[in-house]
Amino acid sequence: MRTHVSETIFFVDHESGLGLQAQLRETVVSAVLGGRVQPGAHLPSTRKLSDYLNISRITVTLAYQELVSQGYVEAANRSAYRIAGNPPGRGVENDRPLSGSDPVDWTSKVKMDFAVVRQVQKPLDWRRYPYPFLYGQMDPTLFDLNAWRDCARRALAREDFILMASDFAAADDVRLVNYICSRTLPRRGIHATPDEILVTVGAQNALWIVTKLILENGSSAVCENPCHPDISASLLLSGANVTTLDVDEEGLPPDALPGNVDAVFVTPSHHSPTGATMPIDRRVRLLQAAAEKDFVIVEDDYEFEISFLAPPSPALKAFDTTGRVLYIGSFSKSLFPGLRLGYLVAPAPFIRQARALRSLMLRHPPGHLQRTAAYFLALGHYDAVLHRMRTEYHKRHVVMAEALRREGLTIAGASAFGGTSFWMEGPGGLDADRLVEELRGDGVLVESGSPFFPRSDAPCRYFRMGYSSIARTNIAEGVARVRACIDRLS
Repeated sequence: MRTHVSETIFFVDHESGLGLQAQLRETVVSAVLGGRVQPGAHLPSTRKLSDYLNISRITVTLAYQELVSQGYVEAANRSAYRIAGNPPGRGVENDRPLSGSDPVDWTSKVKMDFAVVRQVQKPLDWRRYPYPFLYGQMDPTLFDLNAWRDCARRALAREDFILMASDFAAADDVRLVNYICSRTLPRRGIHATPDEILVTVGAQNALWIVTKLILENGSSAVCENPCHPDISASLLLSGANVTTLDVDEEGLPPDALPGNVDAVFVTPSHHSPTGATMPIDRRVRLLQAAAEKDFVIVEDDYEFEISFLAPPSPALKAFDTTGRVLYIGSFSKSLFPGLRLGYLVAPAPFIRQARALRSLMLRHPPGHLQRTAAYFLALGHYDAVLHRMRTEYHKRHVVMAEALRREGLTIAGASAFGGTSFWMEGPGGLDADRLVEELRGDGVLVESGSPFFPRSDAPCRYFRMGYSSIARTNIAEGVARVRACIDRLS
């Protein structure tokens, strides 16, 4: 007896953003791979399914034909279609039950506790909130998606695709590296050769590689307080003895460094999270201390591109003449956070070791993504996007600064050259973690400052408010709601 696939398994969502043909194909593929339909079962006729879903018959026909070309469906007689007799993805059936045994006790198997990482909480559905003061999120209206698509298509051209589809081994995309050498780094006052650059999966990947290479149990490391939670967690997990130095309005004070230190981790151009910029004379003193005490400096340089109040100061590495500064940069902040492309700049011998370590972790960042980014940078789209961002963020900065002053909220830190956030100080006794939870009910998202103080378990009164992802027209009302919530909690 001939079996049939019921049309009731099909459903189309006109608001999903996915094409109707793609939704039909996905339904069939999912049913085949999930074993919910049998080989040889006849699909609904194109007329019947189009009437059921109230869509064009040609849409159903084209979806069926694509499934035929993929091997999931076969064409039967008189324009009928059925599930292929041997479709892709059919696994090996195992009817033999496993013998009973106790579940694995993973608490004893896992040898390192990574729960020490205190992450900044960012809900995945943040776009549904009307007042998202989240740092690091993008405004899609400022990004040139059509240009990115064009660059992705260029990267899929035959010659590029053959190159990108190959195993890079431990190498990087030459075009991207050359752009970093010729355009990105000179803007920071840095001159480097291709053998001094390693492309990474974001800045955090570069930070982890550096930490594994220069620190071990018993090493001595210094970081800022407050400090980005990813940096403090990486240092803690390295087994090093970590000293935290309180930052002031000029960043980390070099004169407060301990006598014995192997590495100092800093964000001198834009301290995370206060936005403080280390002045030139303090950078020189830090480099002098590194030479005298024989330690290396790890510079995390980010968001310098968003400069609309004043030109950004040169990177700390621009003043480095001995190769003591390991420089970390990223395109994720200036383009979009999901890009996850960063880079490490260091002397060639160090990069060779870093490349070998990276190859053990992930070989290399995806080749197609590297080439797409290289085209986007080289064709001028990157600079055009930055120009739009600077213009709009400047306007939001002015509106938000005025709203914060009007509501009497205390700005504890903000970048002198621009940036995309304000570091806020609440009244004594405020618990920023509780503030975050209360504000969600008001449609407002801010970030608690507690993850930036890893050595403190006391309630934190600091919080961060970004303006890269909130509409300018919503800023004033959002700030007013923050003020009202703080008053309720106080």
